[in-house]
Amino acid sequence: MTDNLETRLIARGIKPTAVRLLVFREIKGLNQTFSLHSLEARLQTVDKSTLFRTILLFHRHHLIHSIDDGSGAIKYSLCSDECNCEIEDLHPHFYCEKCKKTSCLTQTQIPKIQLPKNYVLSSINFVLKGYCNNCK
Repeated sequence: MTDNLETRLIARGIKPTAVRLLVFREIKGLNQTFSLHSLEARLQTVDKSTLFRTILLFHRHHLIHSIDDGSGAIKYSLCSDECNCEIEDLHPHFYCEKCKKTSCLTQTQIPKIQLPKNYVLSSINFVLKGYCNNCK
């Protein structure tokens, strides 16, 4: 399992140090979005500043993507191997107003938006809010 994690970090241009592998293994095992705070709680042996720098590095190298779901805490989720966080790679997210979980809707397309002339799109944050299947 470590070889696969190392290979994936190297493919994204990230040197696979022991701490980075530990953080990546934890993120990969979550299978859901996470906040920096929730990751800190799970990895209490990792210094907070090291964890923050690692998350920023992973984000910068498109290993994870960020989600501003309006909850006040930026959430993150693991990118697929094919994702480069380009506009066409982005997808909507769903924020449950009851359990406060945010989910990636990777099978749902973001609607095409016609921008006014001379506007240039650099990012999309498309969040749907309501109640998830468990909370409805």
